[in-house]
Amino acid sequence: MTAARRDVAIVAFAQTDHTRRTDDLSEVEMVMPVLHEVLRQTGLRTSDIGFTCSGSSDYLAGRAFSFTMALDGVGAWPPISESHVEMDGAWALYEAWVKLLTGEADTALVYSYGKSSPGSVRDVLTRQLDPYYVAPLWPDSVALAALQAQALIDAGDTDEAGLAAVAARSRQDAAANPHAQLPGARPQGEHLVAPLRTGDCPPVGDGAAAVILAAGDRARELCARPAWITGMDHRIEAHSLGVRDLTDSPSTRLAAERAGAFEPAGRPIDTAELHAPFTSQEVVLRKALGLGDSVRVNPSGGALAANPVMAAGLIRLGEAAARIHRGASHRALAHATSGPCLQQNLVAVLEGDSHE
Repeated sequence: MTAARRDVAIVAFAQTDHTRRTDDLSEVEMVMPVLHEVLRQTGLRTSDIGFTCSGSSDYLAGRAFSFTMALDGVGAWPPISESHVEMDGAWALYEAWVKLLTGEADTALVYSYGKSSPGSVRDVLTRQLDPYYVAPLWPDSVALAALQAQALIDAGDTDEAGLAAVAARSRQDAAANPHAQLPGARPQGEHLVAPLRTGDCPPVGDGAAAVILAAGDRARELCARPAWITGMDHRIEAHSLGVRDLTDSPSTRLAAERAGAFEPAGRPIDTAELHAPFTSQEVVLRKALGLGDSVRVNPSGGALAANPVMAAGLIRLGEAAARIHRGASHRALAHATSGPCLQQNLVAVLEGDSHE
């Protein structure tokens, strides 16, 4: 007999005020206030957490096993059940979600962080590329995004004015987000790598985020309106950019399908938090997900307003959940990406209780 699947929800979310530099803070000092805040929201103590999972990158920190230092902010004694992914925190949330689904824990703390300010993040991200044919050429993340943007323009899917409209809407929405690094209207600026202008690209900055997951009745005890994760899936494109159609994202579409985003019997999606660091990537994601004008896309401002590497994807899940917590959304889609030109994609569907 197969056991019934457990209901798991995001019950709390916190993030830093994202800034260009945090020279006066270590990773531990940056993360600790966020961890304290999510625990405060639920009334939990560290000893009440059944599983802890984090996401970060040693390449950003410049040292191996840097995540072990961040555990000082969690408190690893007495011994805790802990794991880490060398990925955006959205993938750490996926691991924690699976842990709760199996019944091995009833609550989980997920956090992620990134400090991009110490070095050139554009160059650091080249280490994600194919190490034999592409990485030795050192094409940075902006140049590769520009290739994708030009492919979209050549295909007739958008133009520079359309990209500018995405940037303007996102940063105008971010004016209501106290944590955003770039809120409010601002000029598009000059071409950084044509056809992308400065305004089409994400800010470089530092930040952290954390969420708490809980299962079943425990979630209802901890949160007045839990954001139930009704489905989550992640997929990956081919590593070689030359064999991909950069104007589409079949992995995003498949992940959304497996997460239940397209189920006809479900309530319509009213909010989508898309991890689109470049304006052109929002165009690709909207097409892949079939999002119409009735869906509010990135009301937080998205990654164009704040893009802490390794935390921006987790923030998309947290922002979507927070809208459900406060009743501003009933069914939301959250997306996270990693790698060049939307190579890896995770999609989650979140819902409030149906009787509301």
